[in-house]
Amino acid sequence: MKIFNKEKLEHALRLLNEQMILSESPHTELIVCGGSALLAMHLVNRTTQDVDIVALMDSGEMITAEPLPQHLVRAAERVSEIMFLPKDWLNNGPASQFTMGLPPGFAARLQCEAVGEKLTIHYISRVDQIYFKTFASADRGGYHITDLKALQPSDAELLRAALWCMEQDVSEGFRFVLKEMLKQSGWEDVSSQL
Repeated sequence: MKIFNKEKLEHALRLLNEQMILSESPHTELIVCGGSALLAMHLVNRTTQDVDIVALMDSGEMITAEPLPQHLVRAAERVSEIMFLPKDWLNNGPASQFTMGLPPGFAARLQCEAVGEKLTIHYISRVDQIYFKTFASADRGGYHITDLKALQPSDAELLRAALWCMEQDVSEGFRFVLKEMLKQSGWEDVSSQL
């Protein structure tokens, strides 16, 4: 179920900020990836089902999003009730990626957007979407491949992403799946270099 277009996503985040103001929560900075980041950064025009938090930002430093701060969870629950959203519309599903390792230069490429007094979002860049979507395309396929194609990566960008993916999963099985995904998606030249 894809519940967010760009307008509804922006509305949910503004409501989240308002709920944090009402509860006198501390200012919170989220690092967001996935479909909501694609939408917010005008990279892909599609809908998405949630807001994926890969990490938090605290005083200019990236920190783990496991677990999410309780004030944020409570505010998100209130937004869920107001907008009739699934309970996990705001989640830290990709937070393990922070622990596993992020692409080189990741932090410098973040795109910052102040939602309001209590909430700032740092969206991952197009380059980092290519890294994450390459991994997800090999791992899970489906709409991730569609997103990857919509990002129109150059062969050089895709090769760097694929090499990073092979650092995340060093198994020979993953390398085979990655090469096949690239080949079947029209990137034979990149596949042949792995």
